[in-house]
Amino acid sequence: MRELELTYTADGLAMQSRLYLPDAAGPVPGVLVFPEAFGLGAHAHSRARRLAELGYAALASDLHGEAKLIEDLGAVMPLINELRADPLRIRARAEGALATLTARKEVAADKVAAIGFCFGGTMALELARGGAAIRAVVGFHSGLATTRPQDAANIKARILVCIGADDPGIPADQRAVFETEMREGRVNWRMDLYGGVVHSFTNEQAGRLGRPEFARYDAEADRLSWAAMLDLFEQTLR
Repeated sequence: MRELELTYTADGLAMQSRLYLPDAAGPVPGVLVFPEAFGLGAHAHSRARRLAELGYAALASDLHGEAKLIEDLGAVMPLINELRADPLRIRARAEGALATLTARKEVAADKVAAIGFCFGGTMALELARGGAAIRAVVGFHSGLATTRPQDAANIKARILVCIGADDPGIPADQRAVFETEMREGRVNWRMDLYGGVVHSFTNEQAGRLGRPEFARYDAEADRLSWAAMLDLFEQTLR
């Protein structure tokens, strides 16, 4: 495996992302990996590395610029709320990562997917809503809401969202609105729900927040959602 630091500009920010490349000849399918709200940290890097081990070119993508990691929830949420209010800015950051990934000769530009965790899942969904030429999107405990639901009609990718059924941050009414959005946009979509599971179920460090009623790792949901993603990739990227 090779690792390369890639820099680019998106939404006026100097982005610093890391590309993980498999030991494979010829162009391989690519995957954008968008991180949780705190920024590009160990969790997103580990998932990108796992994807590279499976033969994908995976770009662990910067969120806040300069690879900033903002670990204080109170400090990062105002920044996230600003972005949520303007999905075009979210899309600009995601599109910058996509253009950087597909420009690489090691990547099959017509076989690209986007995944994301927490707010990173929102980024992947907004990239698809913007009409990006990607084949699949997978959101893990991802925020589903958008201020531009009409843009679902632009989605070309197959959509999979993996949600904790008891996630306080993604309640049943938000899931229902998302379902309506997907149906009205005539999207090929699926939602997997995991009973008894809350937010950040893929992140083994979720307990650091000290709020187990909100964010908690769940090994079974992590395993099942990852397997569902790989199955979708076999159908869309291989």
